[in-house]
Amino acid sequence: MAQRYETWIGSRYVRSRSANSFVSLISAISMLGIAIAVSVLIIVLSVVNGFERELKDRLLAMTAHASIEGVEGELEGWQDLQATASRNPRVTASAPYVAGQALMVFGEQLSGTEIRGIDPPQEDAVSGVAQLMQEGELASLESGEFNVVLGVELANELQVRVGDKVTVTLAEGIVTPAGVVPRTKRFTVSGIYRVGMYEFDRRLAFINIGDSQKLYRKRDTVTGVRLSVTEIFDANAIVREVALEHGALVLISDWTRRHVNFFRSIQITKSILFVILLLVVAVAAFNIVSTLVMVVKEKQADIAILRTVGARPSSILRIFVTQGSVIGIVGTLAGVVFGVLLAINLETVVTQLESLFGIKFLAADVYFISDLPSELRTADVVRIASIALVLALVSTLYPAWVAAKTAPAEALRYD
Repeated sequence: MAQRYETWIGSRYVRSRSANSFVSLISAISMLGIAIAVSVLIIVLSVVNGFERELKDRLLAMTAHASIEGVEGELEGWQDLQATASRNPRVTASAPYVAGQALMVFGEQLSGTEIRGIDPPQEDAVSGVAQLMQEGELASLESGEFNVVLGVELANELQVRVGDKVTVTLAEGIVTPAGVVPRTKRFTVSGIYRVGMYEFDRRLAFINIGDSQKLYRKRDTVTGVRLSVTEIFDANAIVREVALEHGALVLISDWTRRHVNFFRSIQITKSILFVILLLVVAVAAFNIVSTLVMVVKEKQADIAILRTVGARPSSILRIFVTQGSVIGIVGTLAGVVFGVLLAINLETVVTQLESLFGIKFLAADVYFISDLPSELRTADVVRIASIALVLALVSTLYPAWVAAKTAPAEALRYD
């Protein structure tokens, strides 16, 4: 026979045809347990990877790679700073901005918001806001027009649409004979954007930088300059180079410093989930031990007959290692296939379930991201499958060793 008889017998034991089919049922349950554990681990890690990717992409769409701000909230000579940044080969673009707080009112609806004054063409070079517009265009923010672009959640809160006029009220007042009167200005809603992160969609509004300078009485100063760099993970070193070359006393920051806690928490969560779910895989794999122990008990007579016709203990060992390995391999492969397919199509499945049951898995006002993203990584799949196979193989050793030590005379005494 081209195939070793140990392998052939071990494979036959997986699907026992004896009157006692309970062992075959236990084998199937062990395979199913490994498959479920492996697929769950793949899906969960893919979701965590998706959250990390989406968080980074959406944060970078709204917060530039790096920024340089004035010490007192006002940056003078920002044109010279932009010229300095443009000379750095690792800086791809720069854009000035003015930031401030305000109260936005429409009818009886009101909401606190962060106002960011931008120059649309320059802002488009350092962020992806222009590509996130649902209604209107970012280019509608022309100087002197006093237009405003709102996030979709903020627009829903105020119940406004494109073309409506909102009143922006500042905490800074104007002293008059009648007392201190808050400064207000009417803006026309010219666009609505959606990032998919409640933090931005609910609290951030854009106006033209010239209008913001008039609104906040900044004269020719700005709050800071935002930079886009060639290597986002070197943003801290690049912005430091620009600031040192500029020479003035400024405050520097980058996207990793501002949002480091988000990414750190994701990495910690991913590590914890991997360990916890790996224990589930281990439990499923070690079910093979009980399955093989039962098989060894059932096949005592078969083992004794094989030994009496010349089979060595090592051959008996290989028979039951083969049986356990088949269970582990089939279960792992089934789990990998199911997990990969579900991870790839997870967003579609979740959307259909939300429509079917009328629920929302991730509430926008609770989580930073309202969608359920998924990113399948080959390295994770290979690592999970390898660990599952190793655990399954280890689980076969003890029952196989017990079978190899079976004494033929004792096994056949009552047969």
